[in-house]
Parts: sequence; C-alpha cells; structure tokens
Amino acid sequence: MLRFHWFLPTTGDGHDVRSAITTTDAFRPAGRPASLAYLTQVGRAAEQAGFEAALTPVGAGCPDPWIVCAALAQHIERLKLLVAFRTGYALPTLLAQQAQSFQEISGGRLLLNVVTGGDPVEQRAYGDFLGHDARYARTGEFLHVLRRSWAGTPFDHHGEHYHVERGGLARPLDPAPTLYFGGASPAAEQVAARHADVVLMWGEPPHAVAERIARLRALAGPLGREL
Repeated sequence: MLRFHWFLPTTGDGHDVRSAITTTDAFRPAGRPASLAYLTQVGRAAEQAGFEAALTPVGAGCPDPWIVCAALAQHIERLKLLVAFRTGYALPTLLAQQAQSFQEISGGRLLLNVVTGGDPVEQRAYGDFLGHDARYARTGEFLHVLRRSWAGTPFDHHGEHYHVERGGLARPLDPAPTLYFGGASPAAEQVAARHADVVLMWGEPPHAVAERIARLRALAGPLGREL
C-alpha cells in the first residue's frame, strides 16, 4: 500500500525551496509566516487531498513541534501529525506521557519521527556533545525505555544512559504511535532494525535503496521484526 505524507512549513513558507532544519536557513525570514491559521489551511488542504499525515520539523529556529501540532490537531479532522523529536533532549518516560496526552486530545493521530542528530554545531548549541555512534546508542536505549513505558506495566531499567525505577504509564498506550526513523550509518541501521517501525530514506537511485532495504531486512529478520 502506498501512503502519502505532506510537510508542515512551521518556519514559514514561500515560493522557493527552503531547509527547515539547517541552522542558517532556519533563521532566514520566509515570505509567509507560519501562523496557526496558515498551518491550518495547509493541514486541511493536505487531508482533503488524501494525504495520510504531515511531518513537522524539529531543530534550531523551528517552533516546538509538540505545541504546534497539539494546537493544529484541534483544527483538522483526519490528518495524522508526524511529530519530529530529538532523543536525548527529554527523558523517554516523559515523552511517553506526552505521547499519551497527544493521543487523547487528537483521537489517536500521533506519529513520531525519531531524530538522533543533525548539524554538529546545532547539537552543541543545545548542549549535546555526544559523538555520532554514542548518540545512536543513546537513541536505541531511549526507544527501548519508551516502548516499555507505553506498555502500561511498571518496570525498572538500569542502562548506560537511563535509570528508571517503577516507571511506565498507568495504562497501555493505545494506539501506540508508529516510530519513523532516519539514518544510514551502520550504527543507525542497527537501531532501526531493533526499534523502528518505518525507515525513512532520501530519494536515491533504486539500486541504492534496494541495497539498504536488503541490509535492514537482514538485520531485522533474526530479531523477528519487519520494517
């Protein structure tokens, strides 16, 4: 089944193609400000055109995607909201509560885009100084704790990055948001195989995409998972 998603221009819109993530571009004024009224127009147009969901970016210069999407969810009816978030910038137990609250106010329309890292300068500006592979290790542990929190059963966890005692939601999160995950390095593919539901890829030649899919299936299969 083919599913089509759109994009919410939360840093502003215009006639040119802009990067909503790159630090320098994020602060460049756009032709049309991203007011809630305008984002509502975009969201309604996307759902009327048959799009399943809309991605909201995260990063320097972007308004907080949780707040924007929670507000927008009240003005659109069917469109799901793919909220990007940075692992390591909030505790997974807290994010589990945010997801539960979002599902309740939106009627279960939350999807999550897991972002491990970005521009190194931006990472340091947020106070994150972990190296590449260490960030992916943290992401893997984050997602493990997040899913255990969603299960609605008290649990303990003692890992390298997170320690939890009697954590977890009071009841299972239903529906649990689909986890979208990006990253092409070996460290990223290991995390994707263990924790992701959907792997995001750039538009690349078919043979390159096929090679990545084959690698990911080979990693996920022995774990009893299908991406």
